[in-house]
Amino acid sequence: MVGLVTGAMVAIAILFSAVILLPEPSPAPTAAAVATPTASPGTTSSAATGPTPTASVKASISTTGFHIGEPAPRLSVPQLGGGQIDLASLHGRPVWINFMQTTCPPCVDEFPLMNGFAARYADAGLLVVAIDIREDEGTVASFVRSLNAQFPIGLDSDGLAAQDWDAVALPVHFWVDGDGIIRGGALGGIGPDIMAANLGLILPGVDVTP
Repeated sequence: MVGLVTGAMVAIAILFSAVILLPEPSPAPTAAAVATPTASPGTTSSAATGPTPTASVKASISTTGFHIGEPAPRLSVPQLGGGQIDLASLHGRPVWINFMQTTCPPCVDEFPLMNGFAARYADAGLLVVAIDIREDEGTVASFVRSLNAQFPIGLDSDGLAAQDWDAVALPVHFWVDGDGIIRGGALGGIGPDIMAANLGLILPGVDVTP
């Protein structure tokens, strides 16, 4: 009996010590104490400052990539309806080249705009050319008729021209000056402001408007 009482007293003492020595649980953080993520250096938080402003047209003119400032690659492809489109034979003329396919939705929006620019600046020597990649002639002809394209269409049936120009995403635009130098480039889905700004790079002395 004495042993049982002694054992019970020892157990109570150990339990009491453990309760005293256990650290108190940390209180749950309050709403004010919960940290919010901070923006990385060089960025802004949309929650704090509102949406990021849209890039200006000037900033949309590419100064990197697209072989800007370099001689345009060779381009010689059959023309839809007969003949040949040969960039070398167009030396001295500013040329706007668009690599495309009939399945790209931006082309449907861009072709009418390109029609307008081609007509307005023909007197300044501008030639707009679209190069279709890896599609059969019938498909391209139907597409061109549906959009009433008023500029030459080239057929890059084997994709080699697109490869030479690094046209890996479609549609893509290049603006080449009369000396055969690429002065501007842009991926498709662009509007008249960016088109006009890039045209201004290859039509010196011409007031190009959207």
